[in-house]
Amino acid sequence: MSNPVTIGSLFPLPGRPADVRSSSGSSSTGRTSDKPFEQMLQEQQLQLKFSQHAAQRIQQRGISIKPETMTKLASAVDQAASKGAVDSLIVMPDVALIVNVPNRTVVTAMEHSQLSNTVFTQIDSAVILH
Repeated sequence: MSNPVTIGSLFPLPGRPADVRSSSGSSSTGRTSDKPFEQMLQEQQLQLKFSQHAAQRIQQRGISIKPETMTKLASAVDQAASKGAVDSLIVMPDVALIVNVPNRTVVTAMEHSQLSNTVFTQIDSAVILH
């Protein structure tokens, strides 16, 4: 079962809230949220966004993004970030995605069958997952 990709929205990992922004009001204790800042920051970093272009390509190409795929993708983005990557090609068994790593935004996606004879430009890294 796959979750739909909403254009311009955050795509949370399974078990994570879709929106981790704190409330605009403050409580009598001065806190703006019930969650510790570190937990909110960690949850924010686990989320990935899909650009409008990527969402269109996923829909046009009939690509299914399952929750376990999102977990692997988030891990791959973390690996790329740890190496200082900016724009990374992430190749999975059934899909390849180009991700802007600092913004955690999927820029485009293609099926594995479309990878043959394809030249990828404007990337500085690649993560190959099995």
